[in-house]
Order: sequence, then C-alpha cells, then structure tokens
Amino acid sequence: MTDFYALAQEMKPQLVAWRRDFHAHPELAFLERRTAGIVAAHLESLGYRVRTGVGETGVIGLLAGKKPGPTVMFRFDMDALPVTEETGAEYASQTPGCMHACGHDGHVAVGMGLASILAARREDLTGSAVLLFQPAEEGGNGADRMLADGALDDPRPDFFLATHVWNLAPVGTVDVQPGPVMAAADKWTGTIRGRGGHGALPHLTVDPVVAAAQAVVALQTIVSRNVSPLETAVVSVGAIHGGDAFNVIPAEVTMTGTVRTFQPDTRQVVLQRLTEVIAGVVAACGASAEVTVQPLTPPVINDPRVTEIVRQAAERVLGSEHVTASERTMGSEDAAFFMAQVPGCYFFVGSANPERGLDAPHHNSRFDFDEEALVVALAVLGEAAAAWLLPAGGE
Repeated sequence: MTDFYALAQEMKPQLVAWRRDFHAHPELAFLERRTAGIVAAHLESLGYRVRTGVGETGVIGLLAGKKPGPTVMFRFDMDALPVTEETGAEYASQTPGCMHACGHDGHVAVGMGLASILAARREDLTGSAVLLFQPAEEGGNGADRMLADGALDDPRPDFFLATHVWNLAPVGTVDVQPGPVMAAADKWTGTIRGRGGHGALPHLTVDPVVAAAQAVVALQTIVSRNVSPLETAVVSVGAIHGGDAFNVIPAEVTMTGTVRTFQPDTRQVVLQRLTEVIAGVVAACGASAEVTVQPLTPPVINDPRVTEIVRQAAERVLGSEHVTASERTMGSEDAAFFMAQVPGCYFFVGSANPERGLDAPHHNSRFDFDEEALVVALAVLGEAAAAWLLPAGGE
C-alpha cells in the first residue's frame, strides 16, 4: 500500500521550490503564460497528453491508466492578485503590484507534485487522471471559460476534486464536509436618478445622495427580516459614486455591491427584496432607481459520496482528530461551475502558523502560509486518488 504522506514529505523540497518560484513570478488572470508553460512542460515530461490554451491560458493533462476505470479530475488554480506584497520574504513577488495573496502558487505546486506521483504509478492506474490548471479564479470565471473550450470533454470526468490552502485554520488540519461550503455570488448595481442643483438650495432638487444613504440602511433589513434565521445570506454595498463638487447636489448616484447565498430559494428572495427595497426607498425620496443583477458563480456544493472518500483519505493521512467539518464561507469559487456538472468535493487544508507569523488573511499584502500545508494537500489528494485509481493499492 502506497504511503502518500511519506511520498509527499520526500517531495517537500521540490514542492517548496516550485511554490516559491511561482510566488516570485505571479501573473494576473488570463496572463498566466509563464506558469502555464512550466506546468505544460512538466506534464509533457511525465508522459501526459497535454492541452494548452484552454480558456485562454489553462492547461489540461490526461494520464490514461492501463486498466479501465473511472476518470477523476483535479483542479488547481494559477492566478495571482493585483496586490503589492509586503511580506519581506526572500521569495517575495518580483512583479510590482502583483502578488500570490491567496495561495494559488501552492496549489500549482501541489498539482505538479500529484502529476509526478500518479505518473510513477501509470502501470497500476485503474482509470484516468485529468489534472486541470485553471486561469482566472479570482473574479475572472476562468472555469466557465475552460468549460466553453471543452474542459470536461474527452474524457468526461466521473469525479472532481479541488482544494485550497486555508489561513483560517492551523497547519496540519483538513476541513471537509458534504453540502454547500462556498456561496453563490451575485453582483448588483443600483442607479439612482434625481434632480441636481445647488447644495445651498436642496428644496429645488431631488437629492439622490440622500436616497442612496437611506437605501444603504434599509438594505440591512433584508437578511434580518426576509431570510429564515436557519439560513444565511450576505447583502453588502461595496461602492457608492455620485457628485464632483462640495456645493453641487448631483443628478445621479450609482451603488454597487454583492449578494452571497447558499440556497437557490434564499437567493431568489434576497435579490427580489434588494430590488424592491431600493426602488421603494428611493421612490419615497422622490427619485427613481434602476437595479441590475449580474450572476457570478453558483454555490460550491460537495457531493456526499465523494466527500466521504476525501474525509477518509484525510483521516488516513492526519488522523481523525485533525479532520474537521466546520468551514463554510460566504466567499465564492468558480470551481462551482465544474461541480454543477460533475459530482465533486472541495476541501480546505489548514495553512496558518501564528508562531511563525504565517497567519495573515487571504488577499492581504502580508499573506503567506506554512509550506507544510503543501505536503498535507498532496498526501490527501494522493490518498483520495488511490481510492478510485489504485484500488488494489498498487505501488
């Protein structure tokens, strides 16, 4: 029986080297050409059938086993964020204004490690492994672009796995649970139109700034009064723009924000009330409003059967005392597009180490993580892959 934790530990120096190289050379959404090139060359060297340019800069590697069996897809996101790094690390970003502030550099390293481990066991594989390296997870919906380019075709996967290093949990832990784990995301925009005029003569205007302010406060009642206390939702206003001068009441104000939900029924209620609340409050102020909603991603919902396989894999690697089922977040993830079509599991690998100062939140300019998380992520993915692809415990 293969000891995937021992294999991952042996690979740690290489995992760290890959991760630090990617960290020093981050690339934004759909610009991951250097990263994709390194990944593609590595997969080709291992004998994978490689497709490049999928969803613009995505890479897909197929490793077909010698025996028939299921096809398992593993997703690894590659993009960085428009953040100026302030970690002071020796491997800090060399690209001004761009940083791996979410851990995707580690994900790519883990994916390359998994590619190596599976390739070494090609003769024993029962089924096929598809390793998908995705661009533009950070708001670019790279998953959707890859799907449009046939990412789930030839062969179509039977199961899907994705993971994320998680600085909200300590290194040496894994969190995995069935059902919804990340929220659906919608972007909304409200345009409020009034009648502009002199700031000293407000009675001759219809002030859209006041209407917008009233709407912001009223929106906070949606979750508290229209959503069941047993469900959850988020309604946030992220930006308000209107006016250019201190003594001029503008004619128009634009608000934009996000709605996060887990359940389709809850989403429908929240979006309906969002439109009604803005329209009603603004009308009471004598102005008018137009609200538009842009769906971004569906929720990430873990399949119970696939999740149980991952949970068992994590327990074999770490012991049951280090495997939890408590992390749900209103953050969103476009892996949901894949998981809407293929039963899958998205799990979190603890990566924080406060004693070493490695506990800054994701998307923070000081974000960094304990690289032992790379070992854990690779070992769990290897164990889970073996459940489908190495059922006889082949070496």
